[in-house]
Amino acid sequence: MTGTVHVVGAGLAGLSAAVSLAETGAHVVLHEAAKQAGGRCRSYYDPALGLTIDNGNHLLLSGNRSTLDFMQRIGAPEDALTGPDEAAFPFADLRTGERWTLRPNPGRLPWWVLRAGRRVPGTRARDYLAPLSLMMAASGSAPGKSGTIGEKMACEGPLYDRLWHPVLLAALNTDPRESDVGLAATILRETLGAGGRACRPLVAVEGLSTAFVDPAIRFLTERGAEIRYGRRLRAVQVGANRVERLDFTDEPTLIGPDDSVVLALPPWVIEDLLPGTPTPKAFRSIVNAHFAVRPPEGAPLLLGVVGGLTEWLFAYPDRFSVTISGADRLLDAPREELARQIWLEIAELNGVARELPSWQIVKEKRATFAATPEEAARRASAATRTPNLALAGDWTETGLPSTIEGAIRSGTNAALALSRNGMCGRAQAQGVA
Repeated sequence: MTGTVHVVGAGLAGLSAAVSLAETGAHVVLHEAAKQAGGRCRSYYDPALGLTIDNGNHLLLSGNRSTLDFMQRIGAPEDALTGPDEAAFPFADLRTGERWTLRPNPGRLPWWVLRAGRRVPGTRARDYLAPLSLMMAASGSAPGKSGTIGEKMACEGPLYDRLWHPVLLAALNTDPRESDVGLAATILRETLGAGGRACRPLVAVEGLSTAFVDPAIRFLTERGAEIRYGRRLRAVQVGANRVERLDFTDEPTLIGPDDSVVLALPPWVIEDLLPGTPTPKAFRSIVNAHFAVRPPEGAPLLLGVVGGLTEWLFAYPDRFSVTISGADRLLDAPREELARQIWLEIAELNGVARELPSWQIVKEKRATFAATPEEAARRASAATRTPNLALAGDWTETGLPSTIEGAIRSGTNAALALSRNGMCGRAQAQGVA
Protein backbone atom coordinates (compact mmCIF):
# COMPACT_ATOMS: atom_id res chain seq x y z
CA MET A 1 0.00 0.00 0.00
CA THR A 2 1.11 3.59 -0.58
CA GLY A 3 -0.64 5.33 2.30
CA THR A 4 0.19 5.65 5.99
CA VAL A 5 -1.76 4.12 8.84
CA HIS A 6 -1.86 6.28 11.96
CA VAL A 7 -2.43 4.20 15.09
CA VAL A 8 -3.34 6.35 18.09
CA GLY A 9 -2.70 4.67 21.43
CA ALA A 10 0.24 2.39 22.21
CA GLY A 11 -1.38 0.06 24.71
CA LEU A 12 -1.58 -3.62 23.80
CA ALA A 13 -4.53 -3.02 21.48
CA GLY A 14 -2.66 -0.32 19.57
CA LEU A 15 0.54 -2.36 19.47
CA SER A 16 -1.38 -5.35 18.15
CA ALA A 17 -3.01 -3.25 15.43
CA ALA A 18 0.32 -1.66 14.50
CA VAL A 19 2.08 -5.04 14.30
CA SER A 20 -0.67 -6.57 12.13
CA LEU A 21 -0.56 -3.56 9.80
CA ALA A 22 3.24 -3.49 9.61
CA GLU A 23 3.14 -7.15 8.59
CA THR A 24 1.15 -6.15 5.49
CA GLY A 25 3.90 -3.73 4.48
CA ALA A 26 1.98 -0.65 5.60
CA HIS A 27 3.87 2.41 6.81
CA VAL A 28 2.74 2.75 10.41
CA VAL A 29 2.94 5.83 12.61
CA LEU A 30 2.18 5.05 16.26
CA HIS A 31 1.09 7.99 18.42
CA GLU A 32 1.04 7.76 22.23
CA ALA A 33 0.10 10.43 24.78
CA ALA A 34 2.42 9.07 27.47
CA LYS A 35 6.21 8.95 27.39
CA GLN A 36 6.22 5.17 27.00
CA ALA A 37 4.16 2.42 25.39
CA GLY A 38 2.16 -0.29 27.11
CA GLY A 39 -0.81 1.56 28.59
CA ARG A 40 -2.30 -0.56 31.39
CA CYS A 41 0.07 -3.42 30.58
CA ARG A 42 3.61 -2.25 31.25
CA SER A 43 6.44 -2.38 33.76
CA TYR A 44 7.98 0.52 35.69
CA TYR A 45 10.44 1.15 38.50
CA ASP A 46 8.75 1.82 41.85
CA PRO A 47 10.98 3.79 44.26
CA ALA A 48 8.91 2.83 47.33
CA LEU A 49 9.79 -0.82 46.70
CA GLY A 50 13.11 -0.34 44.99
CA LEU A 51 11.87 -2.81 42.38
CA THR A 52 10.53 -2.92 38.86
CA ILE A 53 6.89 -3.99 38.94
CA ASP A 54 3.94 -4.21 36.57
CA ASN A 55 1.09 -1.74 36.82
CA GLY A 56 -1.19 -4.75 37.13
CA ASN A 57 -0.75 -8.47 37.66
CA HIS A 58 -1.97 -10.53 34.72
CA LEU A 59 -2.52 -14.26 34.51
CA LEU A 60 -2.51 -15.76 31.04
CA LEU A 61 -3.51 -19.26 29.99
CA SER A 62 -2.06 -21.55 27.36
CA GLY A 63 -5.41 -21.29 25.53
CA ASN A 64 -4.92 -17.56 24.90
CA ARG A 65 -4.12 -18.25 21.27
CA SER A 66 -4.12 -14.62 20.07
CA THR A 67 -1.69 -13.59 22.79
CA LEU A 68 0.72 -16.44 22.21
CA ASP A 69 0.57 -15.91 18.44
CA PHE A 70 1.28 -12.18 18.92
CA MET A 71 4.31 -12.96 21.09
CA GLN A 72 5.67 -15.35 18.48
CA ARG A 73 5.20 -12.81 15.70
CA ILE A 74 7.03 -10.01 17.53
CA GLY A 75 9.87 -12.27 18.63
CA ALA A 76 9.23 -12.14 22.36
CA PRO A 77 11.76 -14.07 24.49
CA GLU A 78 10.90 -17.76 24.68
CA ASP A 79 10.98 -17.60 28.49
CA ALA A 80 8.87 -14.42 28.71
CA LEU A 81 6.01 -16.43 30.19
CA THR A 82 6.56 -18.90 33.02
CA GLY A 83 4.26 -21.56 34.40
CA PRO A 84 3.90 -25.22 35.35
CA ASP A 85 4.15 -27.97 32.76
CA GLU A 86 0.52 -28.94 33.36
CA ALA A 87 -2.75 -27.23 34.22
CA ALA A 88 -2.38 -26.97 37.99
CA PHE A 89 -3.97 -24.30 40.19
CA PRO A 90 -3.10 -24.39 43.89
CA PHE A 91 -5.71 -22.88 46.23
CA ALA A 92 -5.87 -22.06 49.93
CA ASP A 93 -8.86 -21.30 52.16
CA LEU A 94 -7.99 -18.79 54.87
CA ARG A 95 -11.10 -19.65 56.85
CA THR A 96 -10.45 -23.38 57.19
CA GLY A 97 -6.73 -23.68 56.48
CA GLU A 98 -7.43 -26.22 53.73
CA ARG A 99 -5.25 -26.39 50.62
CA TRP A 100 -5.85 -28.18 47.35
CA THR A 101 -4.74 -28.14 43.73
CA LEU A 102 -7.17 -28.12 40.84
CA ARG A 103 -5.77 -30.35 38.07
CA PRO A 104 -7.77 -30.54 34.83
CA ASN A 105 -6.61 -33.36 32.54
CA PRO A 106 -5.05 -32.38 29.19
CA GLY A 107 -7.84 -33.53 26.87
CA ARG A 108 -11.33 -32.14 26.24
CA LEU A 109 -13.12 -35.03 27.93
CA PRO A 110 -13.07 -33.83 31.57
CA TRP A 111 -12.43 -37.10 33.38
CA TRP A 112 -10.56 -35.18 36.05
CA VAL A 113 -13.86 -34.29 37.77
CA LEU A 114 -14.22 -37.99 38.62
CA ARG A 115 -11.02 -37.92 40.71
CA ALA A 116 -11.42 -36.44 44.18
CA GLY A 117 -7.74 -35.52 44.31
CA ARG A 118 -8.04 -33.36 41.21
CA ARG A 119 -11.14 -31.38 42.09
CA VAL A 120 -12.24 -28.96 44.82
CA PRO A 121 -12.66 -30.60 48.26
CA GLY A 122 -16.27 -31.18 49.27
CA THR A 123 -17.57 -31.26 45.69
CA ARG A 124 -19.06 -34.01 43.52
CA ALA A 125 -18.45 -34.74 39.87
CA ARG A 126 -21.98 -33.74 38.86
CA ASP A 127 -21.51 -30.32 40.46
CA TYR A 128 -19.20 -29.41 37.57
CA LEU A 129 -22.04 -29.56 35.05
CA ALA A 130 -23.33 -26.13 36.10
CA PRO A 131 -21.38 -24.13 33.46
CA LEU A 132 -23.08 -26.10 30.69
CA SER A 133 -26.13 -23.94 31.32
CA LEU A 134 -24.02 -20.88 30.52
CA MET A 135 -22.84 -22.38 27.26
CA MET A 136 -26.37 -23.27 26.21
CA ALA A 137 -27.78 -19.86 27.17
CA ALA A 138 -25.07 -18.03 25.21
CA SER A 139 -25.39 -20.12 22.06
CA GLY A 140 -26.61 -17.94 19.21
CA SER A 141 -27.33 -14.92 21.40
CA ALA A 142 -26.33 -11.39 20.44
CA PRO A 143 -23.91 -9.58 22.78
CA GLY A 144 -25.63 -8.67 26.03
CA LYS A 145 -28.79 -10.68 25.20
CA SER A 146 -28.12 -13.96 27.00
CA GLY A 147 -28.78 -12.72 30.55
CA THR A 148 -26.66 -12.85 33.70
CA ILE A 149 -24.77 -15.73 35.25
CA GLY A 150 -26.94 -15.40 38.34
CA GLU A 151 -30.01 -16.12 36.22
CA LYS A 152 -28.54 -19.23 34.59
CA MET A 153 -26.68 -21.08 37.35
CA ALA A 154 -26.76 -21.33 41.14
CA CYS A 155 -24.20 -18.89 42.54
CA GLU A 156 -23.78 -20.62 45.88
CA GLY A 157 -22.27 -23.68 47.49
CA PRO A 158 -18.71 -24.98 47.96
CA LEU A 159 -17.87 -25.28 44.27
CA TYR A 160 -19.09 -21.78 43.48
CA ASP A 161 -17.25 -20.29 46.47
CA ARG A 162 -14.02 -22.16 45.79
CA LEU A 163 -13.87 -22.27 42.00
CA TRP A 164 -16.46 -20.53 39.85
CA HIS A 165 -16.58 -17.31 41.85
CA PRO A 166 -12.80 -16.70 42.01
CA VAL A 167 -12.22 -17.81 38.42
CA LEU A 168 -15.12 -15.85 36.88
CA LEU A 169 -14.47 -12.78 39.02
CA ALA A 170 -10.83 -12.73 37.90
CA ALA A 171 -11.79 -13.12 34.23
CA LEU A 172 -14.71 -10.68 34.22
CA ASN A 173 -13.70 -8.24 36.98
CA THR A 174 -17.38 -8.06 37.84
CA ASP A 175 -19.48 -9.94 40.39
CA PRO A 176 -20.37 -13.14 38.49
CA ARG A 177 -24.00 -12.92 39.62
CA GLU A 178 -24.48 -9.77 37.55
CA SER A 179 -22.06 -10.63 34.74
CA ASP A 180 -22.97 -11.35 31.14
CA VAL A 181 -23.43 -15.02 30.27
CA GLY A 182 -21.99 -14.61 26.79
CA LEU A 183 -18.67 -13.26 28.04
CA ALA A 184 -18.40 -16.01 30.66
CA ALA A 185 -19.25 -18.70 28.10
CA THR A 186 -16.51 -17.51 25.73
CA ILE A 187 -13.93 -17.62 28.52
CA LEU A 188 -14.99 -21.11 29.59
CA ARG A 189 -15.20 -22.41 26.03
CA GLU A 190 -11.66 -21.27 25.20
CA THR A 191 -10.09 -22.48 28.46
CA LEU A 192 -11.67 -25.17 30.66
CA GLY A 193 -13.95 -26.28 27.85
CA ALA A 194 -10.94 -26.85 25.64
CA GLY A 195 -9.26 -29.13 28.18
CA GLY A 196 -6.24 -28.83 30.41
CA ARG A 197 -3.91 -28.11 27.49
CA ALA A 198 -5.63 -24.72 27.19
CA CYS A 199 -5.57 -24.04 30.94
CA ARG A 200 -1.89 -24.06 31.82
CA PRO A 201 -1.26 -20.84 33.83
CA LEU A 202 1.38 -18.47 32.46
CA VAL A 203 2.89 -15.43 34.18
CA ALA A 204 5.26 -12.76 32.84
CA VAL A 205 7.79 -13.18 35.64
CA GLU A 206 10.29 -10.77 34.07
CA GLY A 207 7.62 -8.15 33.52
CA LEU A 208 4.90 -7.25 31.04
CA SER A 209 7.16 -4.87 29.14
CA THR A 210 9.72 -7.60 28.57
CA ALA A 211 7.04 -9.99 27.35
CA PHE A 212 4.94 -7.68 25.20
CA VAL A 213 5.88 -4.02 24.92
CA ASP A 214 9.62 -3.99 24.24
CA PRO A 215 9.51 -6.75 21.59
CA ALA A 216 6.55 -5.07 19.84
CA ILE A 217 8.30 -1.69 19.70
CA ARG A 218 11.46 -3.35 18.40
CA PHE A 219 9.43 -5.27 15.77
CA LEU A 220 7.78 -2.06 14.56
CA THR A 221 10.98 -0.02 14.50
CA GLU A 222 12.77 -2.68 12.47
CA ARG A 223 9.98 -2.43 9.88
CA GLY A 224 10.20 1.32 9.51
CA ALA A 225 7.35 2.34 11.80
CA GLU A 226 7.54 5.74 13.47
CA ILE A 227 6.88 5.92 17.22
CA ARG A 228 5.81 9.35 18.49
CA TYR A 229 5.38 9.79 22.25
CA GLY A 230 3.85 12.74 24.11
CA ARG A 231 1.08 13.18 21.53
CA ARG A 232 -2.39 13.50 23.04
CA LEU A 233 -5.28 13.50 20.58
CA ARG A 234 -7.73 16.37 21.10
CA ALA A 235 -10.04 16.04 18.10
CA VAL A 236 -10.77 13.97 15.02
CA GLN A 237 -11.85 15.87 11.92
CA VAL A 238 -14.14 13.77 9.72
CA GLY A 239 -15.01 15.11 6.27
CA ALA A 240 -16.72 13.51 3.32
CA ASN A 241 -16.89 9.95 4.59
CA ARG A 242 -13.28 9.87 5.77
CA VAL A 243 -11.00 11.09 8.53
CA GLU A 244 -9.13 14.13 7.21
CA ARG A 245 -7.17 15.40 10.21
CA LEU A 246 -6.03 14.41 13.68
CA ASP A 247 -5.59 17.35 16.06
CA PHE A 248 -2.91 16.55 18.62
CA THR A 249 -1.90 18.86 21.45
CA ASP A 250 1.33 19.83 19.70
CA GLU A 251 0.23 20.10 16.07
CA PRO A 252 -2.35 18.67 13.65
CA THR A 253 -1.64 15.69 11.41
CA LEU A 254 -3.27 15.70 7.99
CA ILE A 255 -4.65 12.36 6.78
CA GLY A 256 -3.97 11.90 3.09
CA PRO A 257 -6.42 10.34 0.61
CA ASP A 258 -4.70 6.94 0.91
CA ASP A 259 -4.13 7.14 4.67
CA SER A 260 -6.14 5.47 7.41
CA VAL A 261 -6.49 5.65 11.18
CA VAL A 262 -6.86 3.22 14.09
CA LEU A 263 -8.00 4.73 17.37
CA ALA A 264 -6.89 2.41 20.19
CA LEU A 265 -8.06 4.59 23.04
CA PRO A 266 -10.19 4.15 26.20
CA PRO A 267 -13.96 4.26 25.68
CA TRP A 268 -14.41 7.52 27.58
CA VAL A 269 -11.90 9.17 25.24
CA ILE A 270 -13.63 7.75 22.16
CA GLU A 271 -16.93 9.08 23.49
CA ASP A 272 -15.49 12.61 23.48
CA LEU A 273 -13.72 12.29 20.14
CA LEU A 274 -16.50 10.49 18.26
CA PRO A 275 -19.87 11.36 19.82
CA GLY A 276 -22.51 8.75 19.13
CA THR A 277 -20.08 5.84 19.04
CA PRO A 278 -21.39 3.04 21.30
CA THR A 279 -19.10 2.66 24.31
CA PRO A 280 -19.42 1.07 27.76
CA LYS A 281 -20.47 3.54 30.45
CA ALA A 282 -19.81 1.58 33.66
CA PHE A 283 -16.46 0.32 34.85
CA ARG A 284 -14.93 -1.81 37.60
CA SER A 285 -11.72 -1.33 39.53
CA ILE A 286 -8.80 -3.57 40.42
CA VAL A 287 -6.46 -3.24 43.39
CA ASN A 288 -2.94 -4.62 43.24
CA ALA A 289 -0.61 -4.85 46.24
CA HIS A 290 3.15 -5.38 46.07
CA PHE A 291 5.55 -6.28 48.88
CA ALA A 292 9.36 -6.21 48.66
CA VAL A 293 9.94 -9.61 50.20
CA ARG A 294 11.59 -12.53 48.42
CA PRO A 295 9.14 -15.48 48.64
CA PRO A 296 10.35 -18.57 50.51
CA GLU A 297 11.53 -21.55 48.49
CA GLY A 298 8.63 -23.67 47.33
CA ALA A 299 6.04 -20.88 47.30
CA PRO A 300 3.76 -21.46 44.29
CA LEU A 301 4.08 -18.91 41.50
CA LEU A 302 0.31 -18.45 41.62
CA LEU A 303 -2.01 -19.18 44.54
CA GLY A 304 -5.78 -18.77 44.50
CA VAL A 305 -7.03 -17.59 47.89
CA VAL A 306 -10.59 -17.79 49.24
CA GLY A 307 -11.97 -16.60 52.54
CA GLY A 308 -9.89 -13.43 52.73
CA LEU A 309 -9.21 -10.08 51.12
CA THR A 310 -6.47 -11.56 48.95
CA GLU A 311 -7.77 -13.30 45.83
CA TRP A 312 -4.70 -14.20 43.75
CA LEU A 313 -1.21 -14.25 45.18
CA PHE A 314 1.79 -14.10 42.81
CA ALA A 315 5.21 -15.13 44.11
CA TYR A 316 7.68 -13.35 41.85
CA PRO A 317 11.40 -13.97 42.39
CA ASP A 318 11.81 -10.63 44.20
CA ARG A 319 8.39 -9.86 45.65
CA PHE A 320 4.88 -10.94 46.54
CA SER A 321 2.05 -9.36 44.56
CA VAL A 322 -1.69 -9.61 45.11
CA THR A 323 -4.63 -8.92 42.81
CA ILE A 324 -8.13 -8.11 44.03
CA SER A 325 -10.79 -7.86 41.31
CA GLY A 326 -14.10 -6.03 41.35
CA ALA A 327 -12.52 -3.82 43.97
CA ASP A 328 -14.78 -0.75 43.95
CA ARG A 329 -15.43 -1.27 47.67
CA LEU A 330 -11.73 -0.72 48.39
CA LEU A 331 -11.15 2.50 46.47
CA ASP A 332 -11.66 4.72 49.53
CA ALA A 333 -9.89 2.41 51.99
CA PRO A 334 -6.63 3.84 53.43
CA ARG A 335 -3.70 2.41 51.50
CA GLU A 336 -1.62 1.45 54.54
CA GLU A 337 -4.59 -0.26 56.14
CA LEU A 338 -5.07 -2.33 52.99
CA ALA A 339 -1.38 -3.16 52.87
CA ARG A 340 -1.37 -4.35 56.51
CA GLN A 341 -4.44 -6.55 56.09
CA ILE A 342 -3.17 -8.10 52.86
CA TRP A 343 0.30 -8.68 54.29
CA LEU A 344 -1.06 -10.51 57.34
CA GLU A 345 -2.81 -12.90 54.97
CA ILE A 346 0.38 -13.42 52.95
CA ALA A 347 2.35 -14.03 56.14
CA GLU A 348 -0.16 -16.64 57.28
CA LEU A 349 -0.14 -18.39 53.92
CA ASN A 350 3.65 -18.50 53.64
CA GLY A 351 4.89 -18.66 57.21
CA VAL A 352 6.89 -15.42 56.98
CA ALA A 353 7.28 -12.53 59.44
CA ARG A 354 4.12 -10.52 60.12
CA GLU A 355 5.94 -7.17 60.25
CA LEU A 356 4.86 -5.04 57.31
CA PRO A 357 7.69 -4.76 54.72
CA SER A 358 8.09 -2.10 52.03
CA TRP A 359 4.85 -2.06 50.09
CA GLN A 360 2.93 -0.41 47.29
CA ILE A 361 -0.82 -0.30 46.63
CA VAL A 362 -2.00 0.42 43.09
CA LYS A 363 -5.68 1.25 42.64
CA GLU A 364 -6.95 1.24 39.05
CA LYS A 365 -10.39 2.85 39.21
CA ARG A 366 -11.47 2.13 35.63
CA ALA A 367 -9.49 -1.04 35.06
CA THR A 368 -12.14 -2.72 32.87
CA PHE A 369 -15.63 -2.12 31.61
CA ALA A 370 -18.31 -3.71 33.79
CA ALA A 371 -18.96 -7.14 32.27
CA THR A 372 -22.75 -6.86 32.61
CA PRO A 373 -25.24 -7.54 29.82
CA GLU A 374 -25.97 -3.80 29.56
CA GLU A 375 -22.33 -2.88 29.01
CA ALA A 376 -21.64 -5.87 26.75
CA ALA A 377 -24.37 -4.58 24.44
CA ARG A 378 -22.69 -1.14 24.26
CA ARG A 379 -19.42 -2.33 22.70
CA ALA A 380 -18.50 -0.96 19.29
CA SER A 381 -17.22 -3.11 16.46
CA ALA A 382 -13.76 -2.55 15.01
CA ALA A 383 -15.22 -1.30 11.74
CA THR A 384 -16.88 2.11 11.67
CA ARG A 385 -19.07 3.93 9.18
CA THR A 386 -15.98 5.87 8.12
CA PRO A 387 -14.04 3.58 5.74
CA ASN A 388 -10.55 4.79 6.71
CA LEU A 389 -11.21 4.60 10.47
CA ALA A 390 -11.17 1.54 12.74
CA LEU A 391 -11.37 1.12 16.51
CA ALA A 392 -9.33 -1.09 18.83
CA GLY A 393 -9.35 -1.70 22.56
CA ASP A 394 -10.36 -4.45 24.96
CA TRP A 395 -13.70 -2.64 25.31
CA THR A 396 -14.60 -3.17 21.64
CA GLU A 397 -16.65 -6.15 20.51
CA THR A 398 -14.25 -9.07 20.72
CA GLY A 399 -16.55 -11.55 22.47
CA LEU A 400 -14.18 -11.45 25.44
CA PRO A 401 -14.11 -9.37 28.61
CA SER A 402 -11.31 -6.84 29.27
CA THR A 403 -8.23 -9.04 29.13
CA ILE A 404 -4.83 -9.10 27.44
CA GLU A 405 -6.26 -11.66 25.03
CA GLY A 406 -9.17 -9.34 24.21
CA ALA A 407 -6.90 -6.32 23.72
CA ILE A 408 -4.60 -8.15 21.32
CA ARG A 409 -7.53 -9.65 19.43
CA SER A 410 -9.08 -6.20 19.08
CA GLY A 411 -5.98 -4.83 17.38
CA THR A 412 -6.04 -7.65 14.84
CA ASN A 413 -9.74 -6.96 14.28
CA ALA A 414 -9.01 -3.29 13.57
CA ALA A 415 -6.33 -4.14 11.01
CA LEU A 416 -8.67 -6.59 9.33
CA ALA A 417 -11.48 -3.99 9.24
CA LEU A 418 -9.25 -1.59 7.31
CA SER A 419 -8.22 -4.40 4.98
CA ARG A 420 -11.85 -5.23 4.23
CA ASN A 421 -12.46 -1.57 3.39
CA GLY A 422 -9.56 -1.66 0.94
CA MET A 423 -7.47 0.67 3.08
CA CYS A 424 -4.45 -1.61 3.41
CA GLY A 425 -3.02 -4.94 2.32
CA ARG A 426 -4.20 -8.25 3.62
CA ALA A 427 -4.14 -8.13 7.44
CA GLN A 428 -3.04 -11.01 9.60
CA ALA A 429 -6.27 -12.72 10.65
CA GLN A 430 -5.00 -14.90 13.50
CA GLY A 431 -7.19 -14.66 16.56
CA VAL A 432 -9.87 -12.48 15.01
CA ALA A 433 -13.10 -12.80 16.99
